[in-house]
Amino acid sequence: MYCRDCGEKLTLRFMENEGLVPFCPRCGKFKFPFFPVAVSMTVVNRSETKILLAKHVGDQDFKLFAGYIKKGESAEKTIPRELKEETRLNALKWRYFGSRYHEAKDILMLNFIVTVDENAEIALNEEIEETQWCTPEEAKELIRKGSTAEYFLLGALPELGKKK
Repeated sequence: MYCRDCGEKLTLRFMENEGLVPFCPRCGKFKFPFFPVAVSMTVVNRSETKILLAKHVGDQDFKLFAGYIKKGESAEKTIPRELKEETRLNALKWRYFGSRYHEAKDILMLNFIVTVDENAEIALNEEIEETQWCTPEEAKELIRKGSTAEYFLLGALPELGKKK
């Protein structure tokens, strides 16, 4: 590992209450590892009776919508930006549901239940091959089994209809 500020090779040094932490001898500072964060979106209609799933280009299974949080951007700003980029849908409102480490991409995923207008026209970008509005039961059948998307979907289902 190298310092993202000066490029010096980092060493591990003991830090009270933290254990071994990367340290830059040139900067004289501890350098905690950079950790990417993304949003995951359980997209629902206004009545929260339907869920919009996405199938990415070249993928067999349906997933939830997701996107990386850009530097300087909040999760709350990422939600409408990502949804608009991928579908041209407007996020009307959202509420935080939960988080989970996603080992496959080494990122922390923050999941939100996001409400959109189900009657609005969907225009897919180059990342998304297909979308499908589903009942909760259909969504459970279509979602990739054992995935972080399935984890968030199954956790969010009992919350649907409990508008906050």
